[in-house]
Amino acid sequence: MATRYVMSIDQGTTSTRCIIFDRQGRLVSVTQREHRQHFPRPGWVEHDAVEIWRNLERIAPEALQQAGIGLEQITAIGIANQRETTLLWDRRTGVPLRRAIVWQDTRTNALVDELAARPESSMVQERCGLPLATYFSAPRIRWLLDDTPGLRERAERGEVLFGTMESWLIWNLTGGPDGGRHLTDVTNASRTLLMDLTTLEWDDQLLDFFGVPRAMLPQIRPSAETYGVASRIFPGVRIGAALGDQQAALFGQTCFAPGEAKCTYGTGSFLLLNTGNKPIRSSHGLLTTVGYQVSAEPAVYALEGPIAVTGALVQWFRDGLGLINSAPEIETLAKTVDDNGGCYIVPAFAGLFAPHWRSEARGMIVGLTSYITKGHLARAVLEATAWQTREVVDAMNADSRLDMRTLKVDGGMTADNLLMQCIADVLDVPVVRPMVAETVSLGAAYAAGLAVGYWPDLEGLRRNWHRAAQWLPAMEPERRAVEYDNWRRAVERTFGWMKPRG
Repeated sequence: MATRYVMSIDQGTTSTRCIIFDRQGRLVSVTQREHRQHFPRPGWVEHDAVEIWRNLERIAPEALQQAGIGLEQITAIGIANQRETTLLWDRRTGVPLRRAIVWQDTRTNALVDELAARPESSMVQERCGLPLATYFSAPRIRWLLDDTPGLRERAERGEVLFGTMESWLIWNLTGGPDGGRHLTDVTNASRTLLMDLTTLEWDDQLLDFFGVPRAMLPQIRPSAETYGVASRIFPGVRIGAALGDQQAALFGQTCFAPGEAKCTYGTGSFLLLNTGNKPIRSSHGLLTTVGYQVSAEPAVYALEGPIAVTGALVQWFRDGLGLINSAPEIETLAKTVDDNGGCYIVPAFAGLFAPHWRSEARGMIVGLTSYITKGHLARAVLEATAWQTREVVDAMNADSRLDMRTLKVDGGMTADNLLMQCIADVLDVPVVRPMVAETVSLGAAYAAGLAVGYWPDLEGLRRNWHRAAQWLPAMEPERRAVEYDNWRRAVERTFGWMKPRG
């Protein structure tokens, strides 16, 4: 009998990838195609959903060809996707009504301020676990309905469909206008501001508050479940999973027990902590979200701490200041000194995310003296990511009362050994990196394989996880305390920098 595999579709912010994995969770082949980023106005970020679909049509056969296998050897497909990116399309024709509004887009600032001023706005976070912010989908849906004449009426009649990118792909894969299934999973639904966090259903009060018609919404399903059989691109193959990208990374890192956590280090960074089968409402500036749900089992929840700028600070150091020629050079430069020389960089380029949520904050370099060299600045750049991680971990420990004992890491920045050591030092816990770096894609594959019986259970997936590298804390407690105090004082100086106009 021919060897069977699982395919993951990773629909990300800059590209779409198809990755094939074997039963040991090893990568067999990978194909990728980028899509255009559209910036029609300041603060606006858009994607062409049709371009994304066509890219998938191109790269899927290439992944099979590269692996040297046939479609009949793919036992299931799992989808991981950029979260919160919002798309409306015509149910009858399948044509998007506008370009997708990306999660980074801030055009709904004024609308969010207007909604936040309403007396009942406090119930939003109580019901869905998320703060009222431009980051999430509901304000974008409302903006599109308000901005396009006649669109609301069509949505109320069920002629217009809303979805995040996994919904768009599932609908098209299962037939599109010809019987396509309109579905989302609990992790993506939990990022819309429209789902009740405890019932895992669309919430009438939230729908009314945002003015979103129920008829346009997809059905909410578990993360790992057979959603249907593809009729396009992968005819006859079961679609077995969908997860938002960061939840997929949590699953791919096999963080299946309360207290287990992962952080994905990229342009920004996302730290998620498994908190078990009950949502923990944060009082320390974190997001309460669904981690995953396997079939009919109870949902597993997570606390999330998004950090806006980590890898982007290294890019700025390279491109904005020209102090290095490539990102890996920052580690070499930082190693020319023994410490930061008293210098701290707070990268609040467009405000601070968790745990502060200060949109008016702006970046600062503090502690400059004539002693400071570019080596000290390079070390301060790396330490900024470490200290921001520490702030989120402290908030998670306070909210969950589950002291983090190990942090699993993935993403491009984990190639920087000095950075990983800094993170272990400031957290005072081991930091570990897995053999398979593609944890987002792997998580989607794991969930899909689990749904169709390719893998028997979560413990079977745990056995696939293997450590590639580990960093153990080596910083003296007294120095850690002093440095953290300095960092927090630096952060406070960024607050209130942008004053309201008027």
